[in-house]
Amino acid sequence: MTDIRVRFAPSPTGAPHVGNIRTALFGYLWARHTGGKFILRIEDTDQAREVENGLELILESLRVLGLQWDEGPDVGGPYGPYEQSKRLPLYQEHTARLIAQGQAYYCYCTEERLARMRADQKARGEQTRYDYHCRNLSEAERAERERAGAPKVVRLAVPRGGKTTLRDFIHGDLTIENKNVDDQVLLKSDGFPTYHLAVVVDDHLMKISHVMRGDDWIPSFPKHVLLYQAFGWDIPPHGHLPNVLGPDKKKLSKRHGATSVMQFRDEGYLTEALLNFLARLGWSYDDKSEVFARDQLIDLFTLDKIEHAPAIFDLAKLDWLNGYYIRALSDDDFAARAAPFVPQTDAATLRALAPLTKERVKKLNEIPALVDFLFEEDLEYDPQTLIGKGMDAASALAALRAARATLDKHVSFDDEEKIEAELRADAEKLGMKNLQFFGALRVAVTGKTVSPPLMSSMRILGREKTLRRIARAISALEYL
Repeated sequence: MTDIRVRFAPSPTGAPHVGNIRTALFGYLWARHTGGKFILRIEDTDQAREVENGLELILESLRVLGLQWDEGPDVGGPYGPYEQSKRLPLYQEHTARLIAQGQAYYCYCTEERLARMRADQKARGEQTRYDYHCRNLSEAERAERERAGAPKVVRLAVPRGGKTTLRDFIHGDLTIENKNVDDQVLLKSDGFPTYHLAVVVDDHLMKISHVMRGDDWIPSFPKHVLLYQAFGWDIPPHGHLPNVLGPDKKKLSKRHGATSVMQFRDEGYLTEALLNFLARLGWSYDDKSEVFARDQLIDLFTLDKIEHAPAIFDLAKLDWLNGYYIRALSDDDFAARAAPFVPQTDAATLRALAPLTKERVKKLNEIPALVDFLFEEDLEYDPQTLIGKGMDAASALAALRAARATLDKHVSFDDEEKIEAELRADAEKLGMKNLQFFGALRVAVTGKTVSPPLMSSMRILGREKTLRRIARAISALEYL
C-alpha cells in the first residue's frame, strides 16, 4: 500500500462521459485512501478523433468534482511527458524490441486486401480477424516489400496455442484460448501506436500499480497480458469496472439526457451530490448508506467493495441527493452557488431567498422559475387565475380589497407573523377558507399558484411593489 499509482487516461475527443469520470473517481479515491498518486495521462494517438478543446474539457470535468491529479500534462511529473503523442519514440523503440524477439512482425497488407479478407470470412460465417498472411512471409518476400517501399504496420505475433489468463480483482480470473485472439496492430503506418501498445508501455514506464477501466475493455485483456509477457514485465492488478446503464438497462448514452459532468453542473447539480452519486455507481459500503462526504469516501473506499453488476444511472436518486445537499448549504453558500442561475439579482437578495427556496428545489436551475416574480416590474396574468376553487369574481375581489387595506396599514412587511395573523382574521371575517383567501393574494402578488412562502415573498418584494400588484389584480377583477 506504499507505492500506489493509479491513472486516468482519457482521449481528448470531447467532454468525458460520466462513466469515464466514474472510473477516474474510483482511481482518485483509491489513490487518496492509500496515500498514493493519482495520474492524468492523455491518450491522444487517434488524432483524427480529437476535438479542438478536448484537453481543456477533460481538465475542467475533473476540476468540477475536485479530482486533482498529482502528475499530468499541465503539472508535469517524473514520468512525463503525459501526452502519448509526445512519447512516439518510446513506442517505436519497444516495437523494435518485440520484432527482434520474434514476438511482433511487419504487415504489408493493403486496405483493399484486408477488406476482401473480411468479406470472404463473413461469407463463410467466420469471425473476422487477420489471416496471418504477412506472418508467414519468407525473408525474401519481406525484403522484396521493403525494397518496394510498401506501407507497413506492426502486428503482435499471438501464440497459436495455449491460453491467456488475467486475474481481475473484480471479476476473478478471465481466460481465453489464444487461437481466438487476433494478431492486433501495435504500430500504425504513420508511426503512431494503437491503444493496446501505448497503454501497456505507458502503464509500465509510469509504474502504475493498479489498472481500473470499464467492462468494455475486457475483450482486450489477452492482447495486453501477452504484451506484458513479451516484454517480461509484471502485470499490475487489473479491475474492470461495471458498466453504467440507463434506466432502460441499456448503456448510458445521450438519449438518456445529460452525459457529462459539466452538463450536470450547468443544470444546477452540486459537486457534493455528483461526487456522492458517482461513487455509488458500482461501489457500495453497506446495504443502507447512501450519503457520503468526500472525506468519508476517501476513508471508506476499498477495491473489494466494487460491485460486479452493471450500475443503473438513477436520475431520481441524483435529484434526491442534490436536494439533500442544497438544503444543507448555509445561506451564504447557497447565495454564492445560486448566483450564476439568477444573474439579475444581488448577493443580499439571494441570501434572503435562501431559506425560502432551499426546501423547494432539487436543482439550482429551478430557482429562476420559483423567484422570477421578484424581478418583474409588473405582472401580466389571466384574471381567472385569481379566482380559486369555490370562489367567484366577487369573493376574490373582496379578499384582495381586504388584504390591501390590511397591508396598507404597515410601513414595512418585516413582522411576518403579525401580518399573517391579521390577514387570517380578514379571511375569517369574510367567511373564507385560508386556502382561498391566501390563494388569491398569492396569485396577485407573485403571478403563481405555487411560490415561496407568501409573507416572506412580500417582505422581499417590498411594500410598494406588493401594493401596486394587488391594485392591478383588483382592477383586473373589476373588469370581469
